[in-house]
Amino acid sequence: MKVGCIGLGDIAQKAYLPVLAAQPGIELHLQTRTAATLARVAEQYRVPAAQRHADLDALLAQGLDAAFVHAPTAVHPEIVTRLLEAGVPTYVDKPLAYELADSVRLVELAEERGVSLAVGFNRRYAPGYAQCVEHPRELILMQKNRVGLPEEPRSMILDDFIHVVDTLRFLVPGTIDDVTVRARVEDGLLHHVVLQLSGDGFTALGVMNRLSGSTEEILEVSGQDTKRQVLNLADVVDHKGQPSVRRRGDWVPVARQRGIEQVALAFLDAVRAGTVVSGRDALATHELCERVVRGVLG
Repeated sequence: MKVGCIGLGDIAQKAYLPVLAAQPGIELHLQTRTAATLARVAEQYRVPAAQRHADLDALLAQGLDAAFVHAPTAVHPEIVTRLLEAGVPTYVDKPLAYELADSVRLVELAEERGVSLAVGFNRRYAPGYAQCVEHPRELILMQKNRVGLPEEPRSMILDDFIHVVDTLRFLVPGTIDDVTVRARVEDGLLHHVVLQLSGDGFTALGVMNRLSGSTEEILEVSGQDTKRQVLNLADVVDHKGQPSVRRRGDWVPVARQRGIEQVALAFLDAVRAGTVVSGRDALATHELCERVVRGVLG
């Protein structure tokens, strides 16, 4: 199975390549325009010279069975278009694109060509978060905070807050009837944003504060007099009277803790099985992010 990895930045090196390189039966092809990075990463993973590519044309000429796109978001539309037009099942880091029109076009192109298009919402596969689906979810609260990182609203929402948006969509137990957005913008930079989703019997709150004094991610789901907390995607705390804590095992890889290993392997399993992965649900998250952007910008 020939698998291409396009873009060899931090996310590829820290999360995806350790997973892909460890899988039996995969012929890994690497592509980046940065020659030094290509040589260094290829040597690290013992990728032969014939499987190292300086441009997308050379990579596509290999007849790929699947591709992972870890290039900067700004070039996602161009790269994903090329892959889909070549009939290559494609997995791309979130967001699919900064502009909703581009995301819509790519999902429609994948459907027209009958080609898989998966977007990397790894938190749906993170063990602590996946376990929350089994818990009562009358109230959902997710916080993803940073230190000293106010940012231009669209890029912040599509690059980072999208994780909060998608996790809330994944966990809400019913149809969303109401969407409310609150934010603080100063000198063109987004300091914090709050998203409220509500429906019959549930409320979900997503919070991001880029001036919080702490880098943290906390998820809480509660209902029926019980609560489950997931702290930094690692520790799970169940509250029913006395809290009980389940900590991440010392030897659990970060890629598995964060769901990256699971989502990557699920995509490859679908490709092997000939199952077409639809980008429609991922598009719904991008559409909700666009509502957040508009709510922030007024």
